[in-house]
Amino acid sequence: MKKKILVTGGGGYVGSALIPQLLEKGYDVNVIDLMIYGDTLPKSDYLKIFKSDIRDMNNLKLSLKDVNTVIHLACISNDPSFELDKDLGKKINFDIFEPMVEAAVEAKVQRFIYASSSSVYGVKEEKNVSEDMSLKPLTDYSKYKAMCEKILLKYVSENFTPIIVRPATVCGFSPRQRLDLVVNILSNLAFNKNKITVYGGPQLRPNIHIDDMVDAYLLMVEEETKKVSGQIFNVGYENQSVSDLALTVKEVIGQNVEILTEATDDNRSYHISSEKIYKELGFKPKKTVKNAIEDLFNAFKSNKFKDPLTNEYYFNIKRMQNIKLK
Repeated sequence: MKKKILVTGGGGYVGSALIPQLLEKGYDVNVIDLMIYGDTLPKSDYLKIFKSDIRDMNNLKLSLKDVNTVIHLACISNDPSFELDKDLGKKINFDIFEPMVEAAVEAKVQRFIYASSSSVYGVKEEKNVSEDMSLKPLTDYSKYKAMCEKILLKYVSENFTPIIVRPATVCGFSPRQRLDLVVNILSNLAFNKNKITVYGGPQLRPNIHIDDMVDAYLLMVEEETKKVSGQIFNVGYENQSVSDLALTVKEVIGQNVEILTEATDDNRSYHISSEKIYKELGFKPKKTVKNAIEDLFNAFKSNKFKDPLTNEYYFNIKRMQNIKLK
């Protein structure tokens, strides 16, 4: 019998890149998503879409029927979008989480993969920020991510395998593109305005190519239970300064790109170590940030994006401002 996988938030930036890969590997896939950024998922007899808010418990339970594995990506994503409506953010990112886990256990789901965030660590002085370090989330978004991790790990059992993934910032081309993440922002401005403004510069940002992020989720689906049950894995590749990111963008997009630097009060520096996932599961990213910029450059040249500087469908906060979720 084929495995059936539920991807919450499957219409999003990572989900829309992940689902074609799951289908190609022969999985049946359910998606629960409001599709507020448009439907960019492939048409397939093996894909069933529940166009619904994850807080609708009836639809959530229907989407869990006969599912072996849940990949929980759905959330109000990143700090600015969360800050638009903190109450809504809490309802979607935290309040529904334990009822969802309980519904998954009740539906006899065997594996639950949770997309947390590397921002749960807060700012660390240490060079290698590993999974066993203390969590000091600085925002409500990252605080609720950390709280959900704790909830999920309570449910570990012989029959239920929780796995926590703490991704770096994802970059590169996706069917449901985001242009509001640092590498993607810089690439968009460089291509379409020939000008990048860097605020500060030395702050570190961990990034990972979207194809490698997809591969990490596929690994979590397929790895043997004893290696992953109750485990937490950072998933990142390069910790680069914002200045270095801008220079790499310039190298790919063209030397005519102007880089301006402005002072900033926000000197937070984030960095993570992804040694554990390599040592324990043999996972090593295959692609670089430069590859992600090249993919975006080719997409811009091929006119894959409509109005990339202004189209709300590429910017979570703009889209959230223009729809009324309650």
